[in-house]
Amino acid sequence: MERGLAGAHGSAGRAELLAEFWASAERRGTPLVEAIDGDPGHRAVTFLWRGGPAQEQMLVALNRVADRDDPAASRMRRLPGTDVWHLTYRLRADHRGSYRMVSAGGDPSKAALMERGRPDPLNPHRLPGRWGWADASVVALPAAPPQPWAGRRAGIPRGEVHEHRLPAGALGAERTVWAYVPPGGVPAGAPVAVLCDGDAWFGGLAFQDTLDALIADGAVPPLVVVAPDAVGNAVRWEELGAREPYVRFLADEVLGWAAERWPITGDPARTVVAGQSLGGMAALYAGLLRPERFGNVLAQSASLWWRPGLEPGVPKLSAEGAPWLAERFAELLPERDGPPIRLRLDVGLHEGPMVGYTRILDAVLRSHGCPVVLTEYNGGHDYACWRGSLADGLIALLAP
Repeated sequence: MERGLAGAHGSAGRAELLAEFWASAERRGTPLVEAIDGDPGHRAVTFLWRGGPAQEQMLVALNRVADRDDPAASRMRRLPGTDVWHLTYRLRADHRGSYRMVSAGGDPSKAALMERGRPDPLNPHRLPGRWGWADASVVALPAAPPQPWAGRRAGIPRGEVHEHRLPAGALGAERTVWAYVPPGGVPAGAPVAVLCDGDAWFGGLAFQDTLDALIADGAVPPLVVVAPDAVGNAVRWEELGAREPYVRFLADEVLGWAAERWPITGDPARTVVAGQSLGGMAALYAGLLRPERFGNVLAQSASLWWRPGLEPGVPKLSAEGAPWLAERFAELLPERDGPPIRLRLDVGLHEGPMVGYTRILDAVLRSHGCPVVLTEYNGGHDYACWRGSLADGLIALLAP
């Protein structure tokens, strides 16, 4: 681009070249992905923003790649004399992640940056925001794990999703539960999955479309999914994690309510509990405390830094020491009878110490004879990754 501008004839030539550049970017979509000579395992990924010299400084907040403690490292730069702002990352060719374009302003704090985030207008691939945050954009490089069941597929039968209210119980308040019922109704003995953060999965993420495609392809049998609403950040922090009241809520109230409405299985070997982040901790703890209800656990990016007594907010992660929950598994697993729970653990390579925490938990589980699969993907703490690996996990645990 710079060489082309240098050779352009006058202002009219430069204007024509810039117009062609932006038209091409709009057709191709952004970011621009280019091979790197001599480095086939990586790509040069260039993010673009259109704005003149008066444009307020923009950042690219790329999930767990951009340094949240050093916003200046993510600042875009303007090509002199143009309206082209750009920033290039060198990323592994199997990277997938979400990002937002952020107006930096005068306040570089994380909260302020998140409030000013917006999706990339030239990228059609979006991830819905939650609880008032703006949508994010998604970049998936050529070698990223495929997500063949993501999105709405035409011409297949549709299941149904409804919201229900459960009366106050273990949590001390009524709760909304989202329920997915497969196309054609629930067959006798159908498997069931209990999924945390139902408002996210059956709200903007429309996970019912993925379930429809999985069932249509025969990748999983027709199943019921019941998914409690997380309510909000404050309530989520108070209830999720490794908390016994939430385990009782999932095992007794949610599953019990579902069994009264549909002819689902009572076999723990055909029952999954799943969650992400703090929801991943809740799923792990449910499998540990209630194996007679949950024989399968799917924990994605489980917040293994969590331990009882933490104040609200995410603590600074440390690479030292074993996670509290890994120690609880080591303590309680030897006392248990019956078949071992089956587990799938997913973690992103950009999640810092959480990668090591998950490997420690994996080793503890294996040492006690639990069938466990650990999947490490090249991404961050991100629904853009989880929506694919959630489908993969349900296949691994429930495939006919």
